[in-house]
Amino acid sequence: MSRLFDTREGDDGLPGPERRLAVLALILGTLMAVVDTTMINIALPSIAASLEVPASRAVWVTNLFQISCAAFLLVFAALSQLLSRRRIYVAGVGVFTLASLGAALSASLESLLLFRALQGLGAAAMLSIGPSIYRQVFPSRLLGSALGLSALVVAGGYAAGPAVGGVLLSVADWPWLFALHLPLGAVALVLAWRALPREARREGGFDWAGALFSVAMLCGFFLAMDGVGHGMPAWQVAAWLGVSLAAATLFLGRQRRAPHPLMPLDIFREPRFSLALVAQGTAFVGQGLAFVALSFLFQQEMGFTPLETAWLFTPWPLAIMLVGPRAGRLADRLNPSLLSSAGLGLLLLGLALLARLGAEASVVDVLWRMLLCGVGFGLFQPPNNRELMGTVPRERSANASGVMSTSRTVGQSFGVALVGAFLATGMPIQATLWLGAFFTLLALGASLARVPMAGAAQRHAREAAAREAAAARE
Repeated sequence: MSRLFDTREGDDGLPGPERRLAVLALILGTLMAVVDTTMINIALPSIAASLEVPASRAVWVTNLFQISCAAFLLVFAALSQLLSRRRIYVAGVGVFTLASLGAALSASLESLLLFRALQGLGAAAMLSIGPSIYRQVFPSRLLGSALGLSALVVAGGYAAGPAVGGVLLSVADWPWLFALHLPLGAVALVLAWRALPREARREGGFDWAGALFSVAMLCGFFLAMDGVGHGMPAWQVAAWLGVSLAAATLFLGRQRRAPHPLMPLDIFREPRFSLALVAQGTAFVGQGLAFVALSFLFQQEMGFTPLETAWLFTPWPLAIMLVGPRAGRLADRLNPSLLSSAGLGLLLLGLALLARLGAEASVVDVLWRMLLCGVGFGLFQPPNNRELMGTVPRERSANASGVMSTSRTVGQSFGVALVGAFLATGMPIQATLWLGAFFTLLALGASLARVPMAGAAQRHAREAAAREAAAARE
């Protein structure tokens, strides 16, 4: 860990000591947004009973947060170039913290939903530009290690959310889940304002039309996916998908002619970036499928309780936390695409083995397969993120960060919706897991396609560094 904060001559990014406070601000903001995603799910029955609403309406406490967050990822990534990433991140922390206070004080579902939507906006502001700020804070030689740390924080947040929610609910009412964010948010706000790097604003306007089309495109998609998962009539799902496709067509047309596009299409001309994006999106479809399908497998077919099911999931995020930072460090020295491909291979093997589990399988049989999946995903994600952030020019890193966050969220949501669709047709859970393995195979194919490109880029970088060192000695 200490190597993340040492300073060498010629380093870009912040000096070593200044990185510590900046990283702490990023960790606190990310943890608040990620822990909230899984922590509040535990409280939905309590919220429904307390506010005297049916469970079907209480579900929107989670859904609205996720839709609001996902729909504005691209918007805030682009807006950060106009206003600076530091200001957007600070505003995101501030909005999230104040909205948490409002949610804690809510006495009706309508009030709670309003503040949950605002929380989603704050989370979008933080998560959309988080990876690009890591690139801003750390020198290029440590980018993989820094993104490995980011993967550890995200995995730890997802893993800790249910446990934190369960512990708090055992001693306090659900509003305290939101109140928990207040001290963390206050500290993160001060640190972000003081420690995050300042940068010049981009001159020019903002693509408001592109932002409108982007929000409509993503809202339509997520409402359709939510409808698939909750048994919405087919015509309504089709209508939302139609809205999403129409908005996507308008959005892409706008991006081709906008003077300051929300999502510059030239970043996709770099094949390593595009292939890494495909690998990420399809891998998260596979993970989203697996997480929901395994919940049904463990409880409905294998007879485990919800609490036992939560413990059975533990090896997956725990392995990501352990392997992710090490994979990030390796990606700074070895071919990141090769590491990502090896991780996807392990994930594919783990999902295939889980799909072959029978109803009589033992706890040990489940745990080591979950551990294998977690090791694979932990080995895949940080090196792949390094490719995503390191293959675009620095001036495009905020856009790349927004695209990366959106791809991850869309992939996960699509995976969850596919499980609902499969269950509605009466397909066995194991078939859904095999579908997750198929999407992981697609990710592996995209990752392997860029291995030679990444290797060539590393050789060129080493040769350039050797030439510079030789010139300095002369």
